[in-house]
Amino acid sequence: MSTTGDQTAASRARQERGGDPGRLAVFGGQRAVSDPRRGTAWPVITEEDRAAVMAALDGPLVSDTDGDTPVSELERRWAQRCGTSYCVATSNGTVSLALCLAALGIGPGDEVIVPALSFIATGLAPVHQMAVPVFADVDPVYFTIDPAAIEAAVTPRTAAIMPVHLHGQVADMDAIRQIADRHGLAVIEDAAQAQGASYHGRQAGSLGNLASFSLQVTKNLPTCGEGGLITTDDAKLAAYARMARQFGEVIEPGKDRAYISHHLGWNAKLSAVQAAFTLSQLDRFDADVAARHKAVTAFCDRLSELPGLRVPATRPDTAHAWHILRLRFDPEAAGLAGVNPAAMRDALRRLLRAEGVPMSRYQLMPLPDQRVFTERIGFGRGYPWAAAEPAPAQDCPVTREIIADSLTLQKRHLNPAAHDTLQQYAAGFEKVWRHLDVVGNLARAKQ
Repeated sequence: MSTTGDQTAASRARQERGGDPGRLAVFGGQRAVSDPRRGTAWPVITEEDRAAVMAALDGPLVSDTDGDTPVSELERRWAQRCGTSYCVATSNGTVSLALCLAALGIGPGDEVIVPALSFIATGLAPVHQMAVPVFADVDPVYFTIDPAAIEAAVTPRTAAIMPVHLHGQVADMDAIRQIADRHGLAVIEDAAQAQGASYHGRQAGSLGNLASFSLQVTKNLPTCGEGGLITTDDAKLAAYARMARQFGEVIEPGKDRAYISHHLGWNAKLSAVQAAFTLSQLDRFDADVAARHKAVTAFCDRLSELPGLRVPATRPDTAHAWHILRLRFDPEAAGLAGVNPAAMRDALRRLLRAEGVPMSRYQLMPLPDQRVFTERIGFGRGYPWAAAEPAPAQDCPVTREIIADSLTLQKRHLNPAAHDTLQQYAAGFEKVWRHLDVVGNLARAKQ
């Protein structure tokens, strides 16, 4: 048999065994990613983390204990890192948002402008304060709230703007602060996904009246479960939040607890164990940020060469925290004329996941489409909406387009050792892009 014949037979045999590296895995080819989870575990838990937790078990386990605790130390260090005067630790990021609103006195009859694209907690926080969330559309490039949409949503009942630094990209805070100052509004940063992000040299968390961070276990700075942090430069707002997290009581070092509630409060304290874990993570936080940035930018650089694929953008003079990577797809630019963007997204998700690239969707609908808001399911009899007829709802076409034509990479890139696996993910994208005809056929079959 000729050499050419031998090669052809060998190639056919490889394809029959599913070993042809050029053949799509969904059709039996070899996967592009040999081990999708290699180097991607998050959070990374070290012996130092374990030792910190064990040491916390030998000390005070609640945050109202007199003297220094892991909670007070975390508050001090995070305020210092953010460049703010105060930090108040809480049980989770959602209650942190509500406490920010409470500290500002926002309640029945008030409106809070929030982005249409965010996690549900952003929209629920005003409702928990009996205020009405008013949804504004987002920017198509950076995915953060659009200042023009904010301006259009302001009414005499507007009390605050709650920009979300979505996926780790800081919102357009200069424009937002100008609108807030012009109308006399408070600004609360929802920085749940933005630990380590910065804007014109200032850290996320130092750009509004108050800011709320999440320490939930999937975040860039995690705890061993749930947790939250509030930052501010206002002593009165910090004092109110500190009281509100513990039943509205005043807890003063050196004095016995009086058990007197001076205003409405919660039981929303962070435990010493959770704080100790986060403090240990914070020791290597900056190194993790640097490694993550290097790995993510190398990944995005490769993907940016693929036609019809838009990688995440970074607003000028900002540092992106890269909490979530959202990729948008353009069928026309990919040479797939007539293909619906959502159908292309679904076809790509199927093919990429078969290659070992764990792409997923983040937020399946705009926040205003959530049932809790469309049916005004609040505190009974339509409250808080019944307290004052809210502003007319705006449509959010950009948010709808983003949800329809994008997929996200979540958590797998947070590990500082994820570089090599991200490069395999990039190879998986490149492999699928060599078969855009298959992408088009799969997408058209679903339209």
